[in-house]
Amino acid sequence: PATVNADECSGCGTCVDECPNDAITLDEEKGIAVVDNDECVECGACEEACPNQAIKVEE
Repeated sequence: PATVNADECSGCGTCVDECPNDAITLDEEKGIAVVDNDECVECGACEEACPNQAIKVEE
């Protein structure tokens, strides 16, 4: 699954744009990315794209 480090996430939306399964959304209230792990295919696109290294994918 993919996990977001809320302390590192800036809410920039890069991971949202890069996710091929639309498994990531932005929580507007908290200003961070949220991963729907039921939709995540663990491809790592979000992890590679994140400028803050705030998202990690673990198999």
